[in-house]
Amino acid sequence: MATRSSPALGTSTGRRWALLGALIGAVLALTVYAPARWLAAWLAQQSDGHLQLVNARGTVWNGSAGVVFSSGGSGAESISLPGTLGWTLRPRWDGIVAALDIPCCAPQALQFKARPRPSGLQLEWRDGQSRWPAALLSGFGAPWNTLKPEGVLDISMQAFAMQWNGPQLGLAGRATLDATDISSSLSTLKPMGSYRLTLEGGPTPTLLLTTREGSLQLSGSGQWNGSALRFDGEASAAPGREDALSNLLNIIGRREGARSLITLG
Repeated sequence: MATRSSPALGTSTGRRWALLGALIGAVLALTVYAPARWLAAWLAQQSDGHLQLVNARGTVWNGSAGVVFSSGGSGAESISLPGTLGWTLRPRWDGIVAALDIPCCAPQALQFKARPRPSGLQLEWRDGQSRWPAALLSGFGAPWNTLKPEGVLDISMQAFAMQWNGPQLGLAGRATLDATDISSSLSTLKPMGSYRLTLEGGPTPTLLLTTREGSLQLSGSGQWNGSALRFDGEASAAPGREDALSNLLNIIGRREGARSLITLG
């Protein structure tokens, strides 16, 4: 003998399916159209206020904003990036592909792939170059807000990748920073010189500082152990430039005769 479903039971089941469908639709809409200000808030929190996206527009996946480097959430020193930053994020089965359009500082969009890992995250940067005003460093607080550097920073990356394993950060590939015509508010000598900083990734990443030219001579080397940088270097003045650089040498390191010893970590 056939049984009939209760009309009330059918109506109740239908309502449940409708509610579930509405909920799934809302989640998908929220994911696709998540506002850009959510990304701005997340970056500010993760960077302790050092990196801020202002007047963020669009969505998390496709948006634009002004960029401010700050010495902290309530820091007195804030430097704005010229123009605006535009970004696109595209989810893939193995992660997210991102492109950062920064007309002021990069001739082509900077691209990277973010891959989740069991214990962290990996960022793989596509080879590229960018140019930044050295004054941006003042937005990161001490010692840069004291030095107030000026000049140009050229950054290039070759097969460069960053991988977080819990609190440990591993580095692979190479990143080079060429600092050109650098000057400081602590010296009347403008410019003081041009320098190169080379980061070589691997099991024990290394950092090498050399002077390309200039009156302020800088050199040094260091190692990254996954959580901190150990760096030893020295600074000195070229013959005839001692007086113009004396104040700066007293501040950037520990004086030992004509040299200033720089130790980090």
